[in-house]
Amino acid sequence: MAIGQSLSDQRLSTGIPGLDEILSGGLLPGRAYLVRGGPGSGKTTLGLHFLSAAAPEEAPLFITLTEPVAQLQNNARRLGIDVQHIQFLDLSPSPQFFTEVETYDIFSPAEVERAPIAQKITETVERLKPQRVFLDAMTQFRYLASDAYQFRQQVLSFLHFLKERNITLLFTSEASPETPDEDLQFMADGVIHLRVAANTRFLEVTKFRGSDFASGAHTCKLGATGMQVFPRLLPDVMQARLSSEQISSGVPELDALLHGGIERGTITMLTGPSGVGKTTLGLQFMKEAAARGERSVVYSFEEEVDIILERCEAVNIPVRSMMAAGTLQITKIEPLQYTADEFARLVRRDVQERGTRLVMIDSIAGYRLSLCGEDLEAQLYALGKYLQHRNVTVLLIVESAEITGNFRVTDGHMSYLGDNIIFIRYLEIRGEMRKAIGVLKKRLSDFERTLREIEITSQGIRVGNPLSNLRGILSGTPEWIAE
Repeated sequence: MAIGQSLSDQRLSTGIPGLDEILSGGLLPGRAYLVRGGPGSGKTTLGLHFLSAAAPEEAPLFITLTEPVAQLQNNARRLGIDVQHIQFLDLSPSPQFFTEVETYDIFSPAEVERAPIAQKITETVERLKPQRVFLDAMTQFRYLASDAYQFRQQVLSFLHFLKERNITLLFTSEASPETPDEDLQFMADGVIHLRVAANTRFLEVTKFRGSDFASGAHTCKLGATGMQVFPRLLPDVMQARLSSEQISSGVPELDALLHGGIERGTITMLTGPSGVGKTTLGLQFMKEAAARGERSVVYSFEEEVDIILERCEAVNIPVRSMMAAGTLQITKIEPLQYTADEFARLVRRDVQERGTRLVMIDSIAGYRLSLCGEDLEAQLYALGKYLQHRNVTVLLIVESAEITGNFRVTDGHMSYLGDNIIFIRYLEIRGEMRKAIGVLKKRLSDFERTLREIEITSQGIRVGNPLSNLRGILSGTPEWIAE
């Protein structure tokens, strides 16, 4: 222990980085924690991670009252969890238990079997002197007690026995309506809930004595490498300081429309119907960022990377050379394979570890599919504020359903999330489909109130002079005004 560091400041890793983050660094040593959840929710897997994270000299101990040791070891190996330095105490029923019928004429089976089990646990702990113990499952002791009072006294005595030896205990429960585990939740120093809903796994900490923790339900996954936990991204308490530094688009007419460009660290919504050029416009800002040596990331929920590459090269945006130089990354996100928390972790890693300065989410409609029924506004707000507090500029691609006719910025009520709103609109002029670009909102500076024609050509984006001789542009069918 470092000089000046108290025992309460120490943390034990659970072996799952995301869970350690939720627990403000890990578990407090010398305490008992309950892991509860239904069948197949991942309780045993979490316990194996906890023991495998221990150093060999900590002599981690797995006490099983349900599954045989051989089965546990095989399952751990399939998940790639190292169990070589884990000691096992197998108290699960043997195959002979079914064939050997024993009757007790005077004493109950619980009274006869409780003493040998308690003795085996005590002897093993005294002999190995483990610093970490995982017990699966504590509710099995309920069947060795004559009533609820005796069960509570047995559990409290067992917890005190381990705490006196500064052993950190993780134990599970097999709760049911007939045998609830509220008593165990009261006795534990911390409670971790695992549940499955709508094909999504969630982890939630509801109790953690002596420490703060990240509240709420966090998504998790069980896969070929065991358990992964993705902490929910919560908005920072501090207010974001928006910068007055402007980021140029590299198109003088567009910068004139924006009175210089968009401010660094702001959230800009690029809105318009399908195929109007929103993604290309966003990549134009990234092209200029690459010229400044800044790194940008596109998270594409819709288009494949190859299609984006071909389309950008055709309009004079050298995305391949930008990617080769490390100033651009295009990541394809499969919405149905990512949860919102998992995607947020991906963004955080790109920002914190790789120095990303400009992020584009293409599009909000694709991002919505990752939420599994969660609140789109809340998730997008938290992600946007996280990026703003790190002075990262955000571009959100918002697709509107109407090609012409009634003008709508978004299909929901999310326009307040944007510091800037730039829209591109289809026009029909003399039987020809054309496009106009305008600014609807700019929080930190003034902007040009007129609209300009925009073209996407093989030479790049071209923005024309203000369309001051047209009226009814936002309706999609403008009329000429006589000079």
